[in-house]
This record gives sequence, C-alpha cells and structure tokens, in this order.
Amino acid sequence: MSDGSTDVGVDVNGTVAEGFEPVREAFAENFAARGERGAAVAVYRDGHRVVDLWAGTRDVDGAADSAPWERGTAQIVRSATKGVAAAVLLLLHQRGRLDLDAPVGTYWPEYKAAGKERTLVWHLLAHRAGVPALDVPLTPERAADPVLGADAVAAQAPAWEPGADHGYHAQTYSWLTDGLVRRVTGRSVGEWIADEIAGPAGAELWVGLPEEERPRVGRVGPVEPPATENGGLRTRPKRAVAEAYADPGSLTSRSFGAITPHADENDPAYRSAVLPASNGIATADGLARFYASLIGDVDGGARLFTPETMERARAEASAGADRVLVVPTRFGLGYMLHGGASPLLAPGSFGHPGRGGALGFADPESGVAFGYVTNGFRTNVTADPRAQALVRAVRTATATAA
Repeated sequence: MSDGSTDVGVDVNGTVAEGFEPVREAFAENFAARGERGAAVAVYRDGHRVVDLWAGTRDVDGAADSAPWERGTAQIVRSATKGVAAAVLLLLHQRGRLDLDAPVGTYWPEYKAAGKERTLVWHLLAHRAGVPALDVPLTPERAADPVLGADAVAAQAPAWEPGADHGYHAQTYSWLTDGLVRRVTGRSVGEWIADEIAGPAGAELWVGLPEEERPRVGRVGPVEPPATENGGLRTRPKRAVAEAYADPGSLTSRSFGAITPHADENDPAYRSAVLPASNGIATADGLARFYASLIGDVDGGARLFTPETMERARAEASAGADRVLVVPTRFGLGYMLHGGASPLLAPGSFGHPGRGGALGFADPESGVAFGYVTNGFRTNVTADPRAQALVRAVRTATATAA
C-alpha cells in the first residue's frame, strides 16, 4: 500500500494498493480541477480493500481551517440509498419470505386500489409501478411518517398501466419499498438494513440515522462546477430534458416534487427518518463494502447475495426511454445498470448513483466494488463528473492489474 501524498495541491489521506495509483491521482484532480470540497472514495477487489482515500473538509461550506474530513466521515448519499434498500427485498426473496413475481396486494391489500391490482413486487424495484408522482405531494414532515407515505402511494392512481413501461420513481420508491417491507417483516427498511445487512457486512451505512452517529456526518449543499471544466464550456442538458424539469406540471417535476417543499438534508429530523429513496447516510467504505458483500465474501464478513440472487438483481428489467428522466435508462431490480445515463465500470456492473454526487456499484466479473461520497452536490442526476473520473481510473487500474 502507498500513502496518499500527492503533488497537485490537496492533502489526500489514506492508502491505495499497488496498481491503483491512478485512483489517487483522479481523486486529487477532483479537488484541483473539478470543484470538490470534501469527499472520500473506497474500492474493494475480490473482497479486499484496495483504495481508501479522503480529503477536504467535512462540511461543504467549511473554510480551509474548518473541521477536516476524517476516515469515518459519513454523508447523505441521496438516491444511492435505493441500491441498499433494494437488497432488503431481494434478500427477503432469497430467504423465501417475499415472492418477487407475486402481486404487491398479496402482502399489502390496500395497495390494490385505483387500478394497481396487477402490480407485481418486482415492478416496484424496476420502476415499472406507474406511481412516480403523487397527486397531492407530501411535506417533509408528512413524508417522514411511514403510515402517511404508505397510504399515499397505496391510494394513488398509476400514471401508466403497472408493468407496461418504466419511469424513475425518484421519491415514491421510499414508501413503496418501506411500506411493503413493514408488512412482510414488521420492521422498517432501516431496521432491516441495520440488523441484516450493515451489521453482518460490517458496513457503515444507515437509513434512519441513529442519534449517536450524528457527530460524524458532515453538512451537504450545492456546488457549482468550475468555469474551466470541459475547456471552459459547461455541459447543457438536451432541450427536452431541460423543459421537463422546468415544467411544474410535467411527470418529471411532479416525481421529484413528491416531497414539497424540498427537505433540508442537514436537518437531524430528516436524517433520522426512514426514506429509502433518498436519505441514506454512508461512508465511502460503507458503500463499497456493501456492494462487495453482494458479490462475494469480504474481509471479516460473509457474502449476502447468492449467485442466483445477484443475477436476478442485475438482469435487465427496464430499458429505453424513461418517462421521468426523459433519457434512455436501464434498470435491474433496484439497481441502475451500465449505460449512457449511468456509466459504471463495465457492462455487467450494477449499482446506483445519488443525484449530483454519490455513487456505489459492484462489478462481479472483475470483483470490484466501488463507493464514492461527497458533501458537494451538483445539478446532474446521474453521471457526476467527479465520480466518473474515479470510475475511469478504477477501470484503468483494473485493466492493468488483470
């Protein structure tokens, strides 16, 4: 292992295994040229950690002399939470407690309302349920109430016939997954993750942050890309995408606005809620270790997914034009798959980004698992330039070490 010393003007801490030096260089470059404030990245290969780096300040608005990012600093990872939550349903299926091909109403009778009788469990994970938006959005306080959230999606009429098409369930994924898991197990998604995933895997991640963990979590906020990025030109979204986000009546805006007004992500009450679509909190190592445990044994922890469950998770279940994101997307069961909207390591990779920053994924063929967390969120939904620079470096290192 080599230390984190670098000559590009940022104090990068941590270690990388021989051959993975390109990841350290890309990580440092994110601070030097891509506007990074505070971040961490971790990579496992064949169950062993080969990258463990962190730098910057814990808080996005921190001055140079403010609290530094430390090993073990955690951040909210937004939609990267979805991949962790998906593992709950898949593991329940693996243990014979949940049939992915059964109607949701088998376990949740109230969900049959408003034409959703034929919605299958796997439709929820593949963003095919047809309920990405609510006719009446929930306030952050009401969204945090598991009964109100579940009742809202159960009563909601679908925007399309469930199963017939797909569109990203940006916020409603929280109440769809948590509502179902509570009815099957009597526990919330967050409790199930703590007891059956994070604990056994030794992964530092939470959906519903315990009070005792609050001091280690930094403040997050928006950051602008540097003017010099892409040679001085800033990437603009396609007109159809920009118009969809600008139109308050579009399915896109209504889906992301299912919680209105936007929640304060630094509010302790929000962080302690169980919202599996958006408010998971993790260290980079916790996210990478979680994904490593899905594809194999990990140092100090056993594999979570059987090979059969892993293949079901990453088998393409939705592909093509996304009714919400207005770009082509690919999904397995709860996981984004490698593609133009969300480039991962290789065609067989599966994982999930968090809007504007975080990313976690696994690539079974190479044995690589990846976790990146940041305190500075940009406007992109997927394919964050900082995360993608790290992924490219991992690709280079993996190819060299193969």
